[in-house]
Amino acid sequence: MSETSTQEPATAAGPRVRPVPAVTRSIAILRLLGRGGEAMTLKAISQELGMVTSTCLHILRVLVEEGLVKVDPGAKRYSLGVGMLTLARSVIESNPFPALAQPVLDRIAAAANVTAIGVEVSGSDHMVVLALSRSSAPFRLHVDVGSRFPALISATGRLVAAFSDFSEKELERRFKALRWDQAPEFAVWKADVDAVRRQGYSLDRNNYINGVVVIAVPVFDSHRRMTHALVAAGLAEQLDAARVDSLARELQGEAEALSHLLAARN
Repeated sequence: MSETSTQEPATAAGPRVRPVPAVTRSIAILRLLGRGGEAMTLKAISQELGMVTSTCLHILRVLVEEGLVKVDPGAKRYSLGVGMLTLARSVIESNPFPALAQPVLDRIAAAANVTAIGVEVSGSDHMVVLALSRSSAPFRLHVDVGSRFPALISATGRLVAAFSDFSEKELERRFKALRWDQAPEFAVWKADVDAVRRQGYSLDRNNYINGVVVIAVPVFDSHRRMTHALVAAGLAEQLDAARVDSLARELQGEAEALSHLLAARN
């Protein structure tokens, strides 16, 4: 089996980054082990990633040496190592957003009976969950701290599109690569993106996940660049237009306060 390509397309956000295959493959292995949650054999890892087995083994040995991956000598299965915790702790301690957002998310989740999420926009390709508060309702969104999603998906993606400098052609290219339960037409989605700039929040009803409403509001840095978002998700049958409007306004007030706090720390 041939190794996966490491070529990355140029984006509107900046010049092409020259690929470094060893780094790209190392990150792919770490993400695969983190996503599955279970230890994997060398064969399973190399097949899943389309990587030559010998190449995969060399990279795994380095990751094991650095403590980022551990191996069970008997079963010869690999899983994430405790070295990842050190890296994760460093990220959390150096980023004020999770600590500032968590009390906000807890209040919103308890008051509105929704799952409340704080995300960071990671470059032009992904968003990452940094903080999370679940409601007491039976509804559970399959998301955890550290989860990564395509930058333009769901309600948060409409925010990213609205406050980015992507051309319409680039937006359409990226939009076509997204996976939805009920995908909107691009023209409808683009109209939603345009509306975000006017109303200051974004709404996804049944598109990303059928039966679920997702509301998102932007958090800006001192230069008015969107860096984070506050998100609320709940069952569509429990979030009618009036409740959506009320929750969106509450999220906007909290996001504005967070924007000021984060700007003051920079």
